[in-house]
Formats: sequence, C-alpha cells, structure tokens
Amino acid sequence: MKKKLLLALFVASMLFCSSASARKLPAQIYMFGVAASFTDTIVHFTDVQQIDSAWINQKNNFLLERQEYSYQLRSYLEQQQQMPHRTCIVFYAFKKKDIEKKYQKMIQLYTKSKDGLQHFDVRHLSRQDFAFKAIDASDPVEEVTATQ
Repeated sequence: MKKKLLLALFVASMLFCSSASARKLPAQIYMFGVAASFTDTIVHFTDVQQIDSAWINQKNNFLLERQEYSYQLRSYLEQQQQMPHRTCIVFYAFKKKDIEKKYQKMIQLYTKSKDGLQHFDVRHLSRQDFAFKAIDASDPVEEVTATQ
C-alpha cells in the first residue's frame, strides 16, 4: 500500500511539473530578421532588436507566434519598399551575445564567398526604418458561435 501511494505521488508530481513547464510566459528576447527572394539577389537584414514581452513556451523555449514576426517584416517590405514575395525568417536568443553571434554568421553567409565576388546585394534596415512589435500570445478568448 505504501509503495502504491509513493508511486501515485511520484506520478502526480511528474504530471504537475510537466504541465507547469508547458506554460507560456512573456520574456525578454533579442531578435533580428532576414528577408530574401528567389527571384533577385537582394537580401535585407534588420538590426538586432530587444523585444521585452515576447511569449515563450517554457517547455521547449520556442517563440510563440514566430510567424507573426516574420509577417511584420514581410508586410513592411511589401508596403514600404515595394518588394513583394520575400521569404522572411526571424532569429532570436535570450542573450544579446548569442544573437549577435548568429547575426554575424548570417551576414558572412551572404557577404563572403569562396571566389571573392559579391553575389548578394545586402541591405540593412535600421531600427528607425523597421522595428518588430511584440505579439500578445496569451491564451486567446474562446470564440462563441451562435447556432440557429
């Protein structure tokens, strides 16, 4: 009986820990975006930016609504720069040092080549040009639909 009780307590504590770690919490992150197209050689890079209230899944440290940040960059390029059909990617990290390392790695990917030629037109978007806006990914209110 005592073993069953201990086993039940252990299972209950594991369930509690796993559900608690799957919570969504706002956190401070650092982020930059890259936008490219398959039809031309122009590649846009945003500055590394601090986002104070980004929502993170605590279980796997995944940025929630990540696609919305990509859409912000894509929308800016379509509307302000008249550059439609860009593929936009965002990179994030919890430490500024880590994201700056990723940023330098991506810049080198597009600026340095083995043959010494410049194959891409790399353009930088400063924070004054484009700034990411925090996305609220807290639990959405359930929609109620009327039935007739």
